[in-house]
Formats: sequence, C-alpha cells, structure tokens
Amino acid sequence: MPNAAVLEQKKKQVVELSAKIAESCTGVVVDYKGINVADDTKLRKELREAGVEYFVVKNTILSRAIAGTDLEEMNSVLEGTTAIAISKEDYVAAARILKKFADAHDNFSIKAGYLDGKVISLDMVDSLAKLPSREVLLATVLGAFQAPMAAFARAVQAIVDKNGDAE
Repeated sequence: MPNAAVLEQKKKQVVELSAKIAESCTGVVVDYKGINVADDTKLRKELREAGVEYFVVKNTILSRAIAGTDLEEMNSVLEGTTAIAISKEDYVAAARILKKFADAHDNFSIKAGYLDGKVISLDMVDSLAKLPSREVLLATVLGAFQAPMAAFARAVQAIVDKNGDAE
C-alpha cells in the first residue's frame, strides 16, 4: 500500500492533468516506445515551438484524469507506454507533428485523439494532420478577402486611366 505522501502526489497529478485536458482544444495520445533520446529531444523541441505541451504519463493517472468525461472511452488504448500532446489554441499542430513523426518511426504510433472534449477516430487525427497550419489558413482567408478589393481597385484605376487618355 502506498504511503499517504505518494497517494497525495498522485491525486495532485490527476487534478493537474484533468485541468490541462479541460483547458485544451485538442490532444493526441501516443505510444512512444522504441524512440531514442535524440529523436525524442527533436520531437519535444518541435512540439514546444508549436505551442504544444507534450509529456509522458502513467496510464492509471490519465485514466483517472479522464474518468467521468466524454474522453473516458480512450481507456481502451491506455496500455504500454503512453505520452500525450495537448494544445490550447492550435487544433492541428499536435496531430500534424506527431503524425509526421509516427510515419518516420516504426515503433512510434498514435493511439487516440480528442477535439473539443470529444474522442475522435484515428482517421480524423490523420485528417487534422493534413490540414495546413493556422498561419497558412489565415493567409488563405485574408487572400480571399483581399481579392475582390484588389479587382475593384484595378477597375477604378482602369476607369481613371481611360478618362485620362480621353482628355
């Protein structure tokens, strides 16, 4: 039987993890076995630069953290080595980075994912991974908004140029 101090520490870990998951918009659970330290360090650096929090977690701690939530169905994949990547703002960064890493490393695999507090299929995680980054999406939308204004400006300039030639 664990002593009281260890039990309190584990309860604290469950509460902290529950809060992190509740505050996040998306998360990806992975099986990280078989990767070396250099690869793990590169992966962590890339995730950190994208604003994604990534850490190894005990299956029982994660299981208790998601107990009583819509994420509870992820319990079926909580075996072996487990790490979780959580993002508070970017819906695609964790999926994109981890999918790319999993494709390059045979032993590394995605177990599950969630989006806005709901478990999503592995196909949906793959779909998220294929979406462009937030910045690219914003640039695309901005370009779409600017196109009509630019066309209008060219039309007005053509009228001005035509009237200038008539004089």
